[in-house]
Amino acid sequence: MTSQGVKDTRVLLADDEPLVRAGLAMLLQSEDDLVVVGEAGDGAQTIAQAARLCPDVIVMDVRMPGSDGVDTTRRLADDAFIDKVGCTAAVLILTTFNDDEAVYAALRAGASGFMLKNAAPNDLATAVRAVAKGDAWLDPAVARKLLVDFADRPNPVLPTSKEMERLTPRECEVLVLVAHGLTNQAIAEHLVVSNATVRTHLGRILVKLGLHDRAQAVAAAYQSGLVRPGDPPPARADRR
Repeated sequence: MTSQGVKDTRVLLADDEPLVRAGLAMLLQSEDDLVVVGEAGDGAQTIAQAARLCPDVIVMDVRMPGSDGVDTTRRLADDAFIDKVGCTAAVLILTTFNDDEAVYAALRAGASGFMLKNAAPNDLATAVRAVAKGDAWLDPAVARKLLVDFADRPNPVLPTSKEMERLTPRECEVLVLVAHGLTNQAIAEHLVVSNATVRTHLGRILVKLGLHDRAQAVAAAYQSGLVRPGDPPPARADRR
């Protein structure tokens, strides 16, 4: 706990290079509100450690032996895994390569952020705090490329029904409740999950669909047909 009683952000480091993990741990442990609770050297270890430790954030290399960072992120974001372990972690992808395909693949798999290893050291702590709150984080170099790509697309619009298929069933549930005007706390009570879990799901929804805020998420839910005017709110989890 911090001196003000604020809960520390628990971080799991996943990278196949021990020296890289040691350096990341040193940077994060120097922050009063961040604590490194474990390390992993590949995808399988990351899954096992995430299930055992329930970290708030996983800082993960996109290229690891066996299951890479993208596939591991997809497995961590799977509803069956989240329901089994009873917690969820925001994933911050950390890599040497500014690779468009890796960025898109990681974000669509459920990552909350993407950061290059040559970023300023202070940015790492800032990024970890951001994704822990349920916000998205993109390295400025990555964000510039995505903005150029977005600008090159003709007539950009809100996500289509097809694009909405990127969302997991649980993310769809959260988006429906957002569209019905529920706050994060109300959604947490509705689904019988933690407030942090709701923030994480919402952050992933915004990143996957390329949305900026809650208002755009509501518009996307109605435009895609996920929610229709007059639809009643879904039943609470404890009343199904």
